[in-house]
Amino acid sequence: MEFLRRRIEQQVLSLSGIVLGQIDFSQPQGDPGLFGPDAVCWRVHGDFTSMMVGGISALLLQALHPLALAGVWDHSNFREDLIGRLRRTGQFISGTTFGATRDAEWLIDKVRTIHLKVVGTAPDGRPYAASDPALLTWVHVAEVSSFLAAHLRYCNPQLSEADQDRYYAEVALIAERLGAENVPRSRAEVAAYLDGVRPQLLCDERSREILRVLQGAPAPSALAVTVGKLLMQAGFDLLPDWAQAMLDTPIGAARSRAIRAGVNSLAPTLRWAVRGAAVHRARRRLGLPPRD
Repeated sequence: MEFLRRRIEQQVLSLSGIVLGQIDFSQPQGDPGLFGPDAVCWRVHGDFTSMMVGGISALLLQALHPLALAGVWDHSNFREDLIGRLRRTGQFISGTTFGATRDAEWLIDKVRTIHLKVVGTAPDGRPYAASDPALLTWVHVAEVSSFLAAHLRYCNPQLSEADQDRYYAEVALIAERLGAENVPRSRAEVAAYLDGVRPQLLCDERSREILRVLQGAPAPSALAVTVGKLLMQAGFDLLPDWAQAMLDTPIGAARSRAIRAGVNSLAPTLRWAVRGAAVHRARRRLGLPPRD
C-alpha cells in the first residue's frame, strides 16, 4: 500500500509548484507566514482535489474577460506549456498561503515585476496592462470565488458563512499587495462584483481556444488521464450557469450528479495519499501535528 500511496502522491505533486524547487516550506522553523495556521485560507487552499477543480474553473472564468485574456495570450506560453503555467500559479498560491514570510514576499515582488512587462493592445483596440488594478481585481475574484466554491462542494460544505467572509477578507491582502483596488472582502461583495463585471465579459475565439487547450491538456502519466478528465469536467460543472452558457459548455443535472459523485469518490484517496504538500510541510515548520 505504501508503494501505491507514494505513486499517487508523486503524480499529484508533479502538478504542484513544489516540483519547481524554489521554496522550502519547512523553513525557517516557527515562521507563520502571512496568515498562520488558524487562517481560513489554510483550510481552503490545503485540499488538492478542490483546489484543482477550482483552479480549472477559475481559468475558464478568467478567459471571459477580453483584456485579462489578451495579456495571457500575448505574453504567456500556456498553449505549449500548460502544465508549467499551472505549476507556477500553484507555487504562487501555495507560497503566499503556506510559505514563510520571506518566501511569500519574494513571490509577490516577483509577480509585481512580471506584471509591469505585460502590456499591449487587445484585439478590440483597447490597451491593457497586467498591473491595471481593475484587471488584478478581476483575476483575483475569479480565482478565489472558484476556490471557495470548490471547497464548499467537495471538501467542507459546512464551512460557516462567517468563515467564508473571513476567507475573502484574508486573501484580499494578496490581491492588494499585487496592486488590486476595491477588492471584495465578503460573500455579498463578491456576488455584487461579479454581477457588475458581467457586461464586460464575452466568449470569443480566444476564449474557446483556452477551453480547447484545457480539454487537451496532457496528463503527467497514463495513470492520471482518467483523474484529469474527471477534474476537468468538475471544473466546467463548477462554473456559474451564466458562464457555462457563454462558453457553450452546459452541464445537465444528471451529468452534474455523476461528476460530483466521481470527485467525491476520488477525493478521499488523494487526501490519504498526499502527505508532502505545502500545507503538510508548513505544519511541520510550525511544529504542528499532521492534519487529519
